[in-house]
Amino acid sequence: MRFGPTPLDEARAAILAHGFRLPDRTLKKGRRLSADDLAALREAGYESVVTARLDAQDVAENDAARELAEALAGAGTGDGSGGRSAGLLTGNAFTGRCNLLAAVRGVLCVDEEGVAAVNAVGEELTLATLPAETVVDPRRLAATVKVIPFAVRRSHLDTCLRIVAERAGIVRVAPFRARRAGIVLTELPGSRASVLDKTAAVLGDKLSGIGATCELERRCAHAADAVGSALRELVAAGCDLAIVLGASAIVDRRDVVPAAIDAAGGTVHRLGLPVDPGNLCLYAGIGAMTVIGLPGSSRSPAASGADLLLQRVGADLPLGQRVFATWGTGGLLKEQLGRPSPRSGPADAARSASPDERRVAIVVLAAGQSRRMGRRNKLLETVDGEPMVCHAARAAVAAAAGRPVVVVTGHERDRVEAALRSFDVEFAHNPDYDAGLSTSLAMGLAALPSRVDGAIICLGDMPGIRARHLERLREAFDPETGAAICVATRRGKRGNPVLFAARFFPEMRDVEGDVGARHLIGAYADLVREVEMPDDAVLLDIDSPSALEAFRDGSRQPTGARPAGGRGEAGG
Repeated sequence: MRFGPTPLDEARAAILAHGFRLPDRTLKKGRRLSADDLAALREAGYESVVTARLDAQDVAENDAARELAEALAGAGTGDGSGGRSAGLLTGNAFTGRCNLLAAVRGVLCVDEEGVAAVNAVGEELTLATLPAETVVDPRRLAATVKVIPFAVRRSHLDTCLRIVAERAGIVRVAPFRARRAGIVLTELPGSRASVLDKTAAVLGDKLSGIGATCELERRCAHAADAVGSALRELVAAGCDLAIVLGASAIVDRRDVVPAAIDAAGGTVHRLGLPVDPGNLCLYAGIGAMTVIGLPGSSRSPAASGADLLLQRVGADLPLGQRVFATWGTGGLLKEQLGRPSPRSGPADAARSASPDERRVAIVVLAAGQSRRMGRRNKLLETVDGEPMVCHAARAAVAAAAGRPVVVVTGHERDRVEAALRSFDVEFAHNPDYDAGLSTSLAMGLAALPSRVDGAIICLGDMPGIRARHLERLREAFDPETGAAICVATRRGKRGNPVLFAARFFPEMRDVEGDVGARHLIGAYADLVREVEMPDDAVLLDIDSPSALEAFRDGSRQPTGARPAGGRGEAGG
């Protein structure tokens, strides 16, 4: 190909290298110049233009891109079958580009060495694909062939075509096959039906995503004999895929789920993947039925190692130790905020720590303006001979046992701090307290040391709270087993305080307005542990004169007191 300035007398049928805007028309890059175009250029004062002129050994950009794309879509057969062999369709060639689109829903398979070999032939032809193992839907762009100059030497294109023929299937889509699947969920004492229901729905969606239909769901005790019985039932029902998600993660080949598979006559092929989240996945088989054991991260719709397993099984792609080993590259997936065991951060130390060893700080919110109290600051009103806020501080300090206690001040800061002068607390002033509870919550969290495992969020207007309430929350806090949010309850009704694991702090700091973090309790229901309390104190906050007088009188059900589910709730 000849490229460069070309006299207009020699430029007819040449390819215009750069666009021109003329008084009466626009000549776009890549246009083959006509006699009329050349006349317009002369009239505009041009004597030459930069063009590309093809020689006999050149293949025009669109033709070259189309030829290579069709070869790829034919899985190396060169028959232009347009997707029958590779699960791909070719689009129209334009500006030196020809796209490859998925013809079916499935897993994109990429021969990375083959792609590299095509791209190594020369800089004229390029092949780019989506990442390997991407799930694609019909008509989704999977790969693109792009010619850089206006033409490709025939010899270079032929070399690329030969590579495609020799390495059939450099790019292809493995379609999902319809399957009959079953789900086994195990339970321990205290397991909640609502969490299992949500888990079943998530797993059902994952199965649907690979073309499988859930034919059977069984819930049983977290015991080898019970799980084995459920798996045998799935085999008898004709399922060719079983998903097992236990109430406790699989940590050894002798654990409950592997033992159940062995008892049912199956074989465990792999326990553990170089993928996070999803390290604790299991891959096994019982006869013709594939069994996949999943960890707690699979309760979330977010991507994990479980999805890689399910996708390859659903698309009939081979699984083996060499395949698993390759998953480590790129296996560090996006962190799931609510997963029981985050990969890093302050909560790491909580995994093996006892309740007394976990570093749980306490934040007391004492910044509000007490609007419903009129001109009075309710936190400074006397209850049992001292300001109300002192009761909250005393309970926090007693329960903290040397751990950090942060009191967030705002309205009448000096008076509140003076009232708490004798308490071993740290103050964090919120100058934006009038913008709502969320600003005080963010200020309190920002004041905590970096190495804490969680924080109990207390309200300064709940004088009935004692150290025992806070200690119960800390005793229940166990992120490793899923108790990452602990909510004080009384007779099944949720109140305050609430303990949040440190992994939730970033999301809590992003809340805006006069609300707390109640939405997290709903968003991460499977990580919530309700902690029953011995009295009604966790349901009672004081926000009006009548409520204060009723509390002083000892009624324990003060008129006008808001249950902690109102907007003043630390959790909401």
